[in-house]
Amino acid sequence: MTTDVAVTPDELRRRTILRSEFVSCNQAFIDCRTPGSDRKQNYSMIGRGVSQSSGQFVNLAEPHGFQIGAAAMPHGVTNNLHLHFTAEVFLCFKGEYLLRWGVDGKEGELVLKEGEIASIPTWIFRGFTNIGPDEGILFTVLGMDRTGGIIWSPAVLDDAKGHGLYLRADGQLIDTVAGDEITSETELIEPLTTEQIAGLRHYTVDEMAARIATPENITWSDRALLDSALPGGGVELGPVIGFGVTEDRDQLPRVVHPHGHAVAWLRARAGQGVSAHRHAENTVLMVKDGEWEVTVNRGPDAETVRLGEWDMVSVPPHAWRSIRNVGDEPGLMLVVTSGDARVRLEWDEEVVKAAADAGDAIDHNGYLAPYALVPRRS
Repeated sequence: MTTDVAVTPDELRRRTILRSEFVSCNQAFIDCRTPGSDRKQNYSMIGRGVSQSSGQFVNLAEPHGFQIGAAAMPHGVTNNLHLHFTAEVFLCFKGEYLLRWGVDGKEGELVLKEGEIASIPTWIFRGFTNIGPDEGILFTVLGMDRTGGIIWSPAVLDDAKGHGLYLRADGQLIDTVAGDEITSETELIEPLTTEQIAGLRHYTVDEMAARIATPENITWSDRALLDSALPGGGVELGPVIGFGVTEDRDQLPRVVHPHGHAVAWLRARAGQGVSAHRHAENTVLMVKDGEWEVTVNRGPDAETVRLGEWDMVSVPPHAWRSIRNVGDEPGLMLVVTSGDARVRLEWDEEVVKAAADAGDAIDHNGYLAPYALVPRRS
């Protein structure tokens, strides 16, 4: 039997990151003075991500098995070409972005619109430009607690030199304009050679398009959780990356490649939510639209936090939690869980009993099934 993990009021507050608490850094990367890229605002909410600035503010540094950040960019601003060693997932919460890939950005292009998610393959150069009319924001989910940093396209490194910016071999930014010095003992990052670039994988437009999830091309289910038929339950779940928390045996995620985390949409009408449950993975709940309440613990120890657009909360493993759309309109929330395996939920006993009365149970493979056909566990 798993020991209850109680989340104190102070701990819940520490794990809650409101939109108003995002702290930007405009010198997080080596292209921060390159014309066309000098107006980016970079954020690190869960983990420091791949920021190259020693001054990067991090809301919650505790390891989760994944990291969450964001890039806010006015119209026309570009994030230059670079590659990652671990997964990078773009969550378009506002605006419209042109994604491009290849060392020169000419291998292919696709447009990412609001509400869409793109999983970018590792070990390929990628960049993006805000082509929407207003300021936009891309949230990012990065795989693993240690990302290894990034490798910039040789052209980006060369441009940065003209603005007094260099990278040490450990990935930290050197700003000679601000007074940083490069000595004979300073080891700098060397750009990739032509031979190294030639060894990188190439992706077609069709291959990349298969890694973009839209509200129309993912599989939604309103029978994805045990409390589907219960009052206050009945949410729709749409797996994007990995199987995550779904208990619908017929649901398939849009992207199945291992990322070190799973990503899914949770869509609920006013009053709907997810009843009390827990599991063994780290979880971050991020609000795209609407007003939500997340309650941790049970009984007299229950603590609740209210979340609005772009707010998020980190729920620790084995802590009881429930979720509710408390707004007047349908709401949309993103669920990020650690690990590549299916996330097995443990439901509160009262939820199990109520579901049984409604004719539902979880079978021995962890999927929703008719109660009458599931043998009782001994």
